[in-house]
Amino acid sequence: MSEKNPSRWWLLLVVSSGLLLITLDNSILYTALPTLAQELSATQSQLLWIINAYPLVMAGLLLGAGTLGDRIGHKTTFLIGLTIFGTASAIAAFAPSPEILIFARALLAIGAAMMMPATLALIRITFTDQREQNLAFAIWGMLAIIGAALGPIVGGFLLGQFWWGSVFLINVPVVLAAIVGTLVLAPAAKADPSKKWDFISSAQAMFMLAGFVVAIKELTQGKNVEFGLAAIGISVVAAFLFVRRQKKLEYPLLDFSVFKNPALMSGVLAAAFALFAIAGVQLTTTQRFQLVEGFSPIETGYLVSIIAVSCIPLSLIGGAYLHKIGLRILIAGGLATCSVAAVITAVGFGIGLPWLIAGLVIMGFGVGSALSVASAAILGNAPIDRAGMAGAVEEVSYELGALLAVALLGSLTAALYSAGVSFPEGTPAAASDSIIAAAAIAAELGESGEAVFAEAAGAFDEAYVTVLYVLAGVLAVGTVATAILLRDYGIGSSSTIHNWEDGDWGDEEWS
Repeated sequence: MSEKNPSRWWLLLVVSSGLLLITLDNSILYTALPTLAQELSATQSQLLWIINAYPLVMAGLLLGAGTLGDRIGHKTTFLIGLTIFGTASAIAAFAPSPEILIFARALLAIGAAMMMPATLALIRITFTDQREQNLAFAIWGMLAIIGAALGPIVGGFLLGQFWWGSVFLINVPVVLAAIVGTLVLAPAAKADPSKKWDFISSAQAMFMLAGFVVAIKELTQGKNVEFGLAAIGISVVAAFLFVRRQKKLEYPLLDFSVFKNPALMSGVLAAAFALFAIAGVQLTTTQRFQLVEGFSPIETGYLVSIIAVSCIPLSLIGGAYLHKIGLRILIAGGLATCSVAAVITAVGFGIGLPWLIAGLVIMGFGVGSALSVASAAILGNAPIDRAGMAGAVEEVSYELGALLAVALLGSLTAALYSAGVSFPEGTPAAASDSIIAAAAIAAELGESGEAVFAEAAGAFDEAYVTVLYVLAGVLAVGTVATAILLRDYGIGSSSTIHNWEDGDWGDEEWS
């Protein structure tokens, strides 16, 4: 075993600051949507793309960025990512139109895609003791959730004090500090020019993932079915070309043999399902309580932050005692807890706010348990010289989970609202498009608008509860899948992590 890096915990703090920025920007706009709609005159479609452009582009580039880090060094890719991220933040802060903001969000995603796999790879390389590594990964996962949950709070606070661009400008000083910390603390970049980076594969992955998410968004909304079908066709073709190309490359962007490892695969599913849960609950809950109940942005942020706060204990316990508890209980048990929590939240919504809060607390317990060991399961079952690729696989899982939650649950909420609402005669048809439009129309109508808003609020509440039950069903599927994969990884399992040595990738029998 190599000598421990004396500054390893300080380095964890530095990469965690970059991670917090990335996850903050995934959710910081949830409470800002009404403000953006007013200040930038953004349409409902533009608002969705302002949110979706960031995770969509990032998910498409992660595989390429992770493998690029294996080639040029993870310290280098992290620094490049920080620079792009800081520049894009300044552009977004002063965007004069929705189109420029969407562009800036896409540029932010490019920087984030460079940074994300590097954060995990640097942890994998720096922490050589397995138990310390497990704890470091658990802290990483905990901070990812905290960052996502802090987004609405930070966004709400800044919107209450400053103009909307401040939600992006706050990134710049953190980026500058992280650059200095990385230069001082991160291990020297170990470039390996023999490892080829394939731009074509990265582009294929981008079209594959982008087409998939666009298809879901369009098909679930049901307003542009032809475009949705075309998008899914593009996704299928890109996926076919991507898989075929990977089989021919000496150093593929994605080595599909990694998915033969049940522990690694369970970590991938844990990341995807846990992020699906937290992103889905955050998106729908912030909109419901801000638009229907009249909560301020900061109040809504505090409400959904309950998930992050309650995930902390299980995250730390899971990482510290993984070797005793085992993957199966932490991952499958965590997802099962999330599924039950979604039902409790739905039922509690009809009883009173304390019951809903109880559901959010239990959701945090489940998320913390599953994510505490997802990184250890993935990075611990990949060789160190493929840490960038393994980190990218995990990040894609995170982003796909969040992306699908926004695209599927967001579109489902809108579709259920439009299908369930029934306004008084003479109400403008636009009120059926979204509750934001209905609220604006109700305000213009004066006293007669009270009935319009009451009907809109009731329809949105029904949609909200239905979406929570759908979420519970999805998480139940994840529970069963991971429980089956991890049937040999119970309490005290000694085969939780495979200790790879350099050069034995692909030749060793999976544990």
